[in-house]
Amino acid sequence: MKVIEGLKYAKGHEWVRMEGNRAYIGITDFAQDELGDIVFIELPEVGTDVEVDDILGSIESVKAASDIYAPVSGTVVEVNEELEGSPELVNEEPYESWIAIIEVNDTGELDDLMDADEYEKYCEEEA
Repeated sequence: MKVIEGLKYAKGHEWVRMEGNRAYIGITDFAQDELGDIVFIELPEVGTDVEVDDILGSIESVKAASDIYAPVSGTVVEVNEELEGSPELVNEEPYESWIAIIEVNDTGELDDLMDADEYEKYCEEEA
C-alpha cells in the first residue's frame, strides 16, 4: 500500500492535495486495491457546491460500487474528464488520477483529516 507524505486523507479513503485554495481529490491506493479493477467513475458536475461528507461521485469496479465523499466543503471547479473514458487510470496511478478539484471554503477543515502516518495506521486497523 502506497501512502504519500504531504497529502491529507479522509476515513472514506479519499486523498486531498492542496494547491492554493484548490483541493485535488482522489481515492487512495488502499481504496483502489480494495475495489479491484475500476470500470466506471461518475464525476460530479462542475459548479456543484458540496459540504464535508456529501457524495461527490461514485466508482464502480468488477467487485463493488462505492460512493466518493467530499473530504472538504466548497465548489467543484473542475473534473478529470479523462477518467470517463479511462477509469482504470485510478488503478494504475491513484495519486495522479484526481477525480475533482474543489475551491475550498474553509481550509481549517483540513485539520480534521489524517496525515500520511495516521492514515497508514487507520488502514492497518481496517485490514
